[in-house]
Amino acid sequence: MDLEQALDALGARVASLREARSAYPADLEPTLEAALAELDTAVELLAEARTELAKAKPRGRLDGPQRELKLLRQVFRAFPVPVVLLDGGGMVRRINPETSRLLGSPEGYLVGRSFPLLVDVSRRAAFRSHLTSVLQTGQPSALETRLAHQGRAHTVQLALTRLTMPGEARHMVAAVALPIEVQPPRPGRERLGLADGELLVAAARRQDLLARMIALLLDDEGLQKQMALPRATRLLAADWADWVVADVVRDRQARRAIVVAPRDQPLGELARQVEAADPGAAPLVAEVLERGSGVVHEMVEDETLLGSAAEGPLLTAMEAGSLLSVPIGTGQGVLTLVRAHDKEPYALADLGVMQEVGTALGLALRAQDSFQSRSRAADALSASVVPRDLPDVPGFEAAAIYRPGSSVGAEFYDVFPVAGGWGFAVGGAVGKGEAAASVSALVRGGLRVLSVWESDPDEVMRKVNEALFAQDSGMFVMALAGFVRGREISLSAAGHHPAALVYPEGGGVRFAKGGGVPLGLGAEAATEVEEVTLARGQTLVLYSEGLISSRNTAGELYGEDRLADVLGRFAGQPPATVIKAVEADRQAFSGGEVWDEIVILALRAV
Repeated sequence: MDLEQALDALGARVASLREARSAYPADLEPTLEAALAELDTAVELLAEARTELAKAKPRGRLDGPQRELKLLRQVFRAFPVPVVLLDGGGMVRRINPETSRLLGSPEGYLVGRSFPLLVDVSRRAAFRSHLTSVLQTGQPSALETRLAHQGRAHTVQLALTRLTMPGEARHMVAAVALPIEVQPPRPGRERLGLADGELLVAAARRQDLLARMIALLLDDEGLQKQMALPRATRLLAADWADWVVADVVRDRQARRAIVVAPRDQPLGELARQVEAADPGAAPLVAEVLERGSGVVHEMVEDETLLGSAAEGPLLTAMEAGSLLSVPIGTGQGVLTLVRAHDKEPYALADLGVMQEVGTALGLALRAQDSFQSRSRAADALSASVVPRDLPDVPGFEAAAIYRPGSSVGAEFYDVFPVAGGWGFAVGGAVGKGEAAASVSALVRGGLRVLSVWESDPDEVMRKVNEALFAQDSGMFVMALAGFVRGREISLSAAGHHPAALVYPEGGGVRFAKGGGVPLGLGAEAATEVEEVTLARGQTLVLYSEGLISSRNTAGELYGEDRLADVLGRFAGQPPATVIKAVEADRQAFSGGEVWDEIVILALRAV
């Protein structure tokens, strides 16, 4: 009964301490000292209870001692200041309700967690030193530090006292935290409760992120310019993370692609360390890639998860409190989000929405790679049908313009040397896509090669026709070729629009024969040939079907009459000026729209 009375008295003093704390909030130090004294009293009572338990007979009734221990637990729960019971390794064994209220977590959430993770990074080493000292010497110790958890930050006076607990073989430590200063959660960072309204708001926020992310990833410009990953990480960093790290798999190895650091801190050097770290040495990245699913750490207990730099674990330097990591697509990479320990921790619901973000990002990267591959193929095909530069043709000025259409097209033009002069050609396969472009490249190459042995462009056209017909590609090509020797030009047309001759005197324009049958339609070519002599200042203009067939908003064709009018107005001008004038007029006519490729090649005798 003496022990029970002592417990009653202790409970009364605890109640008085609670009242004192409420009455004198600005003078907390005496309350802390008194609380420590009451803790010492509780220790003595626990020791006495253990002695009583040891004296009890094994088969006797233990109702009295059990009742006394129950009272002690009640006292612990009623203590007016935050108290945490730690084992020798700093793991949380018990917390009282006041601690739960201070940190914003239910009692069971922190039990089994490492208490140093709540301590400010700059003071963790000091805390561990104090803890070791208290355990070894039995002398109480105190230090000022910050505790951060669930979006709250608290500057506290932390007092440590060694305890010997009944039933425990090793010493434990009671940590009393007296708040000195409390930093409330940042706006928008409050811990979500269980109210239906709050849950709905949180769910809506996650769905809004997913909708914004998908809209961003489906943007054509982002795919074309390889901006999907940078844009996605910036969006996540804006409101969902302090740090965003994206690692991609190339050549079967994880490589660091993007690191987005907090904007409000001068962390340039730290960001460079994170960028330089090898993701292959990060256990977290390896785990996510191996499992193919994401993980969430509401509290970061292993600070080596993201690897280390020269000065220690990266997560320590990043002041990480919570993180989640999800795969990007299927084995394409890993996306990791990190929040500081004074922010709301990630939850399973956050992991769920980030898994969807990772899946969408993976699809976007695959589409981006596919687009880039097709773009490179299109560039390669364009290079195979369009010369990089026009050569200098003695006695002539030459200029050309090429405007790609809405898809991979098949128009080509070329200027090349032949025996005793120069050759030129324009044309295109009837059709679209890579197959048509390949056929055009075949014809262009054939014209070049055969012109080495043949002196007549019409004979070259006939042999190219035989080769194309033998290929049985199902495609045919409209083409116009010419050989230039001195001022004389031999022309051969196979189903192509005629060349235009522009005279500087009076701005007259005449069209050559043109016509004939496109290449590849039959075993025997049916071409139209013509000999043209260019005097000084006269210009020969060749053009594609795409120019003549351009339409305006009324559906009217650009046509050769309009072309002749523009050529006449710029007669005698340099070829570069002429082709630019034609293209500007076509753009004005069609409102800038381009459906088919535009090719214009001009030669002026000088």
